Amino acid sequence: MSSRVISHERHASPNGRARQPWLQPVAAVVIALIWAASAPAQAGRAPFEQWLKAFRARALARGVSSETYARVTRDLQPDTTVLENLRTQPEFNEQLWQYLNRRVSEWRVTRGKEKLEEHAALLSRIERDFGVEPSVMLGLWGIESAYGDPIVQQNHSRPVIPALAALAWSEPRRRSDWEQQFLDALIIVERGWATPAEMRGSWAGAMGHTQWMPGVWLAVGIDYDGDGRVSPFGAPDDALGSSARYLVERGKYRRGEHWGYEVRIPADVKAPNGSQSYAVWTKAGIARVDGQPFPQPNATARLWVPVKSGPAFLLGPNFYAVRSYNPSMSYALSIFHLGDRVVGGAPFVQQFPGSERPPTLSEVQEIQRRLTALGFDTGGTDGRVGNDTMLAVRNFQRKIGTTPADGYVGVTLLTRLREAPTP
Repeated sequence: MSSRVISHERHASPNGRARQPWLQPVAAVVIALIWAASAPAQAGRAPFEQWLKAFRARALARGVSSETYARVTRDLQPDTTVLENLRTQPEFNEQLWQYLNRRVSEWRVTRGKEKLEEHAALLSRIERDFGVEPSVMLGLWGIESAYGDPIVQQNHSRPVIPALAALAWSEPRRRSDWEQQFLDALIIVERGWATPAEMRGSWAGAMGHTQWMPGVWLAVGIDYDGDGRVSPFGAPDDALGSSARYLVERGKYRRGEHWGYEVRIPADVKAPNGSQSYAVWTKAGIARVDGQPFPQPNATARLWVPVKSGPAFLLGPNFYAVRSYNPSMSYALSIFHLGDRVVGGAPFVQQFPGSERPPTLSEVQEIQRRLTALGFDTGGTDGRVGNDTMLAVRNFQRKIGTTPADGYVGVTLLTRLREAPTP
């Protein structure tokens, strides 16, 4: 399976920033120079068993019982492979059109339509309670965890408590933050919300349908399905309900307002600056690409042209509410575009400079099969593009001299693979 990138492990966004778990700067990835600087400090750390024994007092002071601490730590061993993850997470510098093509894939759109039907009652309840539309929740869910895909959980997750214990014990530059996450994980067990065996996620501790860190779980999680627990696993009710609540309470999401629109800017138009009403944008000559009027002329929006000569957008406050979930414009755009496609919306009309159409699911699978046959391990041929597939692509590109070797899985790559001699 190849969807490893779905977790909150480091991968670069088109604006050059590495993604981080929402609300949690503690999971920001430490770069290689920091790792190198930390080596002497690690050498001076107490043995893990000694550190764990000393940490008990902090856990008890936070309300973790002696029984819970003993049960969780009795045979606990630190997952020191996470320390290597800190140092070696791959970087992929995607252009915006590549970023969108990979996330708003045929697989995610098709799967999203299935989830829309399967969870229609839950999504309607969320919209009624919080005012967040099903399309937005499906976009968020699809981008964060591929709708809680069980194959991802099975093949590309790990026990979170050993990972956080290793980071709290051995990662010196952000140790206090990792210690806090480890404590929060213990509190979750103490409350009976999950067992250590259930708490599986990324190497950095993000878990479940919407990739919560333990601290987020405690801070904003709600028992939306009424089972007495707050859980990001299993049924998606708690995860999606809590995320909608966050968008409203912290992101200031506005009921009944659309996130924004793709627009055309005539060449002779001098666009106004800042936030303006749609009526002002219309008067300035800026119109929706589909030719329809703006339904709420008094609502406000800002103009965004992410790439010169590419698509332009008017973005309302709800775009920025979702952006508060993860501070990346590209990330927020992918959520809305995926959600719109799931509920029947069309692809963007205007093309990004130098872009190509997104590959179909069958084309992605063919790319994975051909790469595997050539000796480049994609981690599976399921049509989902994660770090394994992107690394395989980049290694193939380097072998044939493609510049840049960007790891992008697209139709141009497929043409090159079809031309490559079979071993």
